[in-house]
Amino acid sequence: MDFEVDADTRAIGEAVLRFVEREVLPLEDEHRAVLGSERTLFQPDGRFVPEVLALRRRIRMRSAELGYYNLFGAEALGGAGLGAQAMAHIQEVLNHRFGPGRPLIQTVVLPSPFTNGLSPVLRHLEPTVFARYREGIASGDKTLCFGLSEPDAGSDVFAMKTRAVRDGDHWVLNGTKQWITNSPYADHAMVFALTDPEAAARHQGGVTGFFVDTRAPGFSVPRLINTMGHLGGDTGVVILDGVRVPDDHRLGAVGRGLAVAMDGVNAGRIGMAATCLGLARWALDQALEYAKVRKTQGVPIAEHQAIQFMLADSAMDIYAAKSMIQNCAWRIDRGEAATAQVSMVKAFCTEMLGRVMDRSIQVHGAMGLTNELRIEEGWRFARVMRIPDGTAEIQRRTIARQLLGGRADL
Repeated sequence: MDFEVDADTRAIGEAVLRFVEREVLPLEDEHRAVLGSERTLFQPDGRFVPEVLALRRRIRMRSAELGYYNLFGAEALGGAGLGAQAMAHIQEVLNHRFGPGRPLIQTVVLPSPFTNGLSPVLRHLEPTVFARYREGIASGDKTLCFGLSEPDAGSDVFAMKTRAVRDGDHWVLNGTKQWITNSPYADHAMVFALTDPEAAARHQGGVTGFFVDTRAPGFSVPRLINTMGHLGGDTGVVILDGVRVPDDHRLGAVGRGLAVAMDGVNAGRIGMAATCLGLARWALDQALEYAKVRKTQGVPIAEHQAIQFMLADSAMDIYAAKSMIQNCAWRIDRGEAATAQVSMVKAFCTEMLGRVMDRSIQVHGAMGLTNELRIEEGWRFARVMRIPDGTAEIQRRTIARQLLGGRADL
């Protein structure tokens, strides 16, 4: 196995970093009065203020214009088709350089497969239908959301209650989706619903995906769900009240929606793991620099063994995470089955980030708790990331089942 990042991928990563430094950071400085506090970042209902939405759209479209926004989109969809190893490297370097809490960078410069860009789920949309929407999505002008989770159906997907009933050339959708990222802002939704409740009860399919216009009558996002003390965000509750969707807007075959959904989930987990790796490296950098300059008892705290152990433990966590991501991405790019490995990477990297951020806070002492250093923001992000796209416990269940079924090649 050779995990050396090739020169082309390194060059792309460096170009993305230059783009952010040249065009995004100046916008951050120019609009600091809005971006600098959540009191000005969000409206009273928790949604981004219009100025921030306009900035995010501007950056998405500029990133797309320069060829970065769709780096990881499949070539069949019009993307650059870069693989999992390239995604892992570029997400890592982006988050390592700029750290957490950057609403004009994270999931904007490079989209999440769940919310923006040429999501792998779109491969299952009828080609002539996709062609009508492709330009808006690929250009960054239009965004997406991924509607799978429900109030009583998170990890237990077959417990979903949202129904889709055939009515001539349309389907009629009714139900509630919850924890749906980007739903307050999305132009299109990838929604999954029961079409055969009996098959779903037997865990034998029965779920179908649909590509839904969020402006359709009956589609609404009545409220946001604020998490970890934030005053707003991008996660909402979606209500589907008699939403009509043409049959040619199905995502894949009737009853095969969960296989379709997993295309987005797996891609999202690798990207999430690489993001966590980059942020962990950023946090360790902050701790290292502070430990060299902060003094107690007449010496830098870097000379105290307790501090050294925390730095070393973080370095070991990061090295292990990077090794796991590289191996997993290598398997995916080779076309190998990697269900267990993707679950291991998602669980380990999200938990690893929490540990590294916590140690960085400890190294900084009271300063680590302040908003200005953004380390506490990274810690909050880590706590959140452990839950979405399958909790760490669900990942462990998947790993165990793969082991017990003899399907986990370690």
